[in-house]
Amino acid sequence: MDAVGLICARGGSRGLPGKNLRRLGGETLVGLAVRHLMQTESIRRVLISTDSEEIAAAARDAGAESPFMRPTELAQDHSPEWEVWRHALRFLSSSEGRLPDALVVAPATSPLRIPQDIQRALSKFGNGTADLVLAMTPAHRSPYFNMVVAKADGAVGLVNPPISQISRRQDAPAVFDITTVVYVARPGYVLNSPGLFSGRVEAIEVPAERAIDIDTPLDFAIANCLFNCQGTTE
Repeated sequence: MDAVGLICARGGSRGLPGKNLRRLGGETLVGLAVRHLMQTESIRRVLISTDSEEIAAAARDAGAESPFMRPTELAQDHSPEWEVWRHALRFLSSSEGRLPDALVVAPATSPLRIPQDIQRALSKFGNGTADLVLAMTPAHRSPYFNMVVAKADGAVGLVNPPISQISRRQDAPAVFDITTVVYVARPGYVLNSPGLFSGRVEAIEVPAERAIDIDTPLDFAIANCLFNCQGTTE
């Protein structure tokens, strides 16, 4: 399989300023993402999509390519990452005259992943039944048991009321949180579909200790603690 890795890491971050250049174990978050992709079989090149020259330089130092800078309109708080993926694929189509078999996106904000997580997603994608494969982890809250919405009259109710009463969370349907550990997508699907769940989406499961997504100082503190406890991300 011909796969290209992509890391999307813009310079602006309100929740945790400079988060993509924060360090765990001496490596920047963006550098860790580059290494995880480069250690994955089938990925022939790794690209960084960023509007920050500092982030681009850190990615290059780790072994990635930065053949373009992300347009300003795709580097805003409200910019859809789906469009960032499309921008990178259009660059590949223009520069190489073709598209890869798979686009592998590994956000820098999930530094506790291991290369094997990416490889498992690629292997599932290689079965040929999915337009996109993502990573998920068991959710701690359930919309069938302990997640509620507020009603207009001030009362609350379950997000998804079950047909019959559920007295234990374990008896509710299994639900999962989407993680930012890895996404593997068919390039044509990304270019021609409006969003993530427009086609057939499959998933790999990762444990909670590898699924953290850094967006706040608390997230980073937890990731740092887990990183140091594990001793390594391999």
